[in-house]
Amino acid sequence: MSALAYGIQLPVQSQSTLYTEPWETAAGPEDLVAVARAADAAGFAYVACCDHVGIPRRLAAAMSTVWYDPVATLAHLAAVTERVRLLSHVAVVGLRHPLLTAKQYATLDHLSGGRLVLGVGAGHVREEFEVLGADFGRRGAVLDESIDALRAALGPEEFPEHHGRRYDFAGLGQRPRPAQPYVPLWVGGSSPAAVRRAALKGDGWLPQGDPRERLPAVIARLKALREEAGVEAPCTIGAITEPLYVGRPGWDVGRRTVSGPPRVLAESLRAYRAMGVDQIQVRFRSRGRTELTDQMAAFGAEVAPDL
Repeated sequence: MSALAYGIQLPVQSQSTLYTEPWETAAGPEDLVAVARAADAAGFAYVACCDHVGIPRRLAAAMSTVWYDPVATLAHLAAVTERVRLLSHVAVVGLRHPLLTAKQYATLDHLSGGRLVLGVGAGHVREEFEVLGADFGRRGAVLDESIDALRAALGPEEFPEHHGRRYDFAGLGQRPRPAQPYVPLWVGGSSPAAVRRAALKGDGWLPQGDPRERLPAVIARLKALREEAGVEAPCTIGAITEPLYVGRPGWDVGRRTVSGPPRVLAESLRAYRAMGVDQIQVRFRSRGRTELTDQMAAFGAEVAPDL
């Protein structure tokens, strides 16, 4: 059994009240760069960035309006890192024509030397779809076809071709091509439809914070669907862990946070591997950028070797 890979959703770039630390509200690009470099140095598999075009007033108090663009942000961070992969978690691809999405992300993959992982999801903010003229009510079906179209548009062909119900294109060349011969496409979401989509169309699954006790049944369902459909390619199963703190915190990190010596954290996180999880997305409690990057370094040096 191979070791668990570990990645991180970047701080600062999205500031929902569900997970943002107070220090992030005054942070900016230099903090993102420092965290991305820390991830690169500490062996993180990826850094991730979210996708929202605009937040309606009815949701702004909870979600905030701080949502950096994933393509621009990941491209910026690609230039200051060397190894870590760049994950959109998740791109709401139904908001854009697949050729536009392909142009943006193929360029990102090209510029980064082949480090893109394209995470996609259906989206949930109706007003974003409406203002852009996208179909909110049919967003699941749109996502299904978008994945097929993106497979073609991010493949090796300079003139990709797709003929579907909503999108139809051929004879339009796009260069540069992705540096990777095959861009991994991970599907986000935990609804039955999202799990089915990940099973049948994805190279990986990105759950939306499912509690540990729910994961084994969902993973079993995903694998059964894949087997029934005759999909033999491997699927990277993900999980979002509880908040973590390496060592004994000298402040209140919350009752859900897993904290303690490195061996305690490693033992707790190995349970994910036993469930069939391949990669975990971790989040650390912190009171500032330095505490966060110190936590990341400690995790990479003292916890990760025992995963």
